[in-house]
Amino acid sequence: MSLLSLIGPVTALLDKVIPDKDARDKLAHEIATLSERQAHEIALAQIEVNKAEALGNFWQSGWRPATGWVCVAGFCVNFLLSPILSAFGVSIPQADTAVMLPVLMGMLGLGTMRTIERTKGVGK
Repeated sequence: MSLLSLIGPVTALLDKVIPDKDARDKLAHEIATLSERQAHEIALAQIEVNKAEALGNFWQSGWRPATGWVCVAGFCVNFLLSPILSAFGVSIPQADTAVMLPVLMGMLGLGTMRTIERTKGVGK
């Protein structure tokens, strides 16, 4: 049972209990706006939670860049360091790009989609 379904019966009882019309109307208004005030307070509290989460910390916001840098480091080893150092007789083990490539492409794809959302004004 919601608060809104109780407002009508409660305000009807006020006619019998409170003889002063002004006091009765004031109390009826307070009761009628109670759910709206409660919803407003909940929305304000959620906004404060959202603000705190938006600040983030290293562990929340650092995993995506760290994953990207690991993939970039692997590609750097495979396509820059290994070929250059092999000319000098140094052999460096290759990173497995078959595992890194889907992760990197997924991150780049999600980043692109997010950019498109922002340019179209869909994302916040």
